[in-house]
Amino acid sequence: MDFEEVNRYVTEMITVVGICYDFGEGHDLLGRRLRDVRLKQGRLYELMRTGRGLLLDQTGKLSVAGWADRVDYVVDVSEELDAPAVLLRPDGHVAWVGDDQEDLFSALPPWFGAAD
Repeated sequence: MDFEEVNRYVTEMITVVGICYDFGEGHDLLGRRLRDVRLKQGRLYELMRTGRGLLLDQTGKLSVAGWADRVDYVVDVSEELDAPAVLLRPDGHVAWVGDDQEDLFSALPPWFGAAD
């Protein structure tokens, strides 16, 4: 356990951060479980305790209108996250990355059903 590579491997196995689902082409985070990044107002995993989806929007320009009963919307910034916004499934895997509202509206139904 004195080797950084061994520690990283074991940690990824325990936390399933190393698992990457095939969600199609796109950002490197797509399909990966997002680690507990530090935000200006706390930590990511604190926000995910509800068991709902989460849109972490670093731009403050997006909306989850129509899915607000299933997806929490948080505007916050992380120096550790190189993406304008990420849509997370309840298990913490990244289902969408971007900053385009129409693209987000296309990504929400497969994971969270039709809009209300």
